[in-house]
Amino acid sequence: MPAVVIIGAQWGDEGKGKATDLLAEHIDYVVKFNGGNNAGHTVVIGNEKYALHLLPSGILTPGVIPVISNGVVIDLEVLFHEIEALNARGIDTSRLRVSANAHVITSYNVTVDKVSERFLGKRAIGTTGRGIGPTYADKINRVGIRIQDLFDESILRQKVEAALVAKNNLLTKVYNRAAIKVDEVVAELLSYAERIRPMVADTALELYEAIDGGKTVLFEGGQATMLDVDHGTYPFVTSSNSTAGGASTGSGIGPGEFKTVIGIVKAYTTRVGAGPFPTELFDASGEFLRATGFEFGTTTGRPRRCGWYDAPIARYSARINGVTDFVLTKLDVLTGLKEIPVCVAYEVDGKRFDEMPVSQTDFHHAKPVYETYPGWDEDITGCRTFEDLPKNAQDYVLMLERISGARISAIGVGPGRDAIVVRHDMLAGK
Repeated sequence: MPAVVIIGAQWGDEGKGKATDLLAEHIDYVVKFNGGNNAGHTVVIGNEKYALHLLPSGILTPGVIPVISNGVVIDLEVLFHEIEALNARGIDTSRLRVSANAHVITSYNVTVDKVSERFLGKRAIGTTGRGIGPTYADKINRVGIRIQDLFDESILRQKVEAALVAKNNLLTKVYNRAAIKVDEVVAELLSYAERIRPMVADTALELYEAIDGGKTVLFEGGQATMLDVDHGTYPFVTSSNSTAGGASTGSGIGPGEFKTVIGIVKAYTTRVGAGPFPTELFDASGEFLRATGFEFGTTTGRPRRCGWYDAPIARYSARINGVTDFVLTKLDVLTGLKEIPVCVAYEVDGKRFDEMPVSQTDFHHAKPVYETYPGWDEDITGCRTFEDLPKNAQDYVLMLERISGARISAIGVGPGRDAIVVRHDMLAGK
């Protein structure tokens, strides 16, 4: 299986980093294909915890080549801060490849993001304010700055000037902010040129040659299915395609190369930011999940909204992404619960929906239809085989497998790198 995609199957924060790291020792390349530093992965190795935002998780595995491909938007200050932090901890980052076609998050993109979100007031989307959306908007409007532009000062200046015509009118006439100076932006961007030059490559060609040569390439998606700009809970979504299809457009690798799609789901559900969330809990159960699962954003520190497992969402993700395998994470968080509700359908105005309603209005008003299953008290963090799990935990996993649209091939039972139960070899396709 030379090309494997890992995607979040809920609203993000499912534990993609851990799943990527689990497989990284078997692969040659790990590719980040969408998003920017508006999301993060936390990977625990021994007693060390690593919070990654722009860098692919595979950078922690010796010998693996990490790639930031064309579908990513890059804040250069954040990128080098993250590289320096890893270098200071003895992690080798010299293997990193960066696509010449990736777009750059400029300082004016960050400014526009923050002021426009505040301007929306109660209609705010819940962005992280890191310039992601405005950078993707510039990309689509064909006024974006790409990594390769840093190596041609004349072209860079022309592009910054063109972008700031509209931006400065918006900032001064609508938001009552000071205009941004072209010279300052150009100088800031040029200051990174020689630092990033050794990392820049034709990543699409390199990845094609790697796959053609029989090497295994893992594509990890930022955010998740329900935040995809086309298939998520629009408009409360991210600005890129975080579904499996985005791996092709975001890397330059043809769709026929992708045979294995691994969807990551938590044993419950969380989301950050605004938007509908049918199983959201506002009681002690929600606080239990948040506290026990330490549900706070890797990048933002924001407390995550918590709810029970949502099977219609899992089935939707399985269908949209062509999921071949699920990895179920944070099963250990449910330990100690006497009963565990699972959303199996929705009710909207007295009508039952077994699948996601196509209408945003219906989904906003959807009420979960729950079935309840017995919990367990045994500590499962030391379990390494499915048979090690308590009977009720096994039954819970098997029940989720039946109603989620794909097999559950691995189960996270703790925060550690090795705290996982593997049921099927996902890379072998068995």
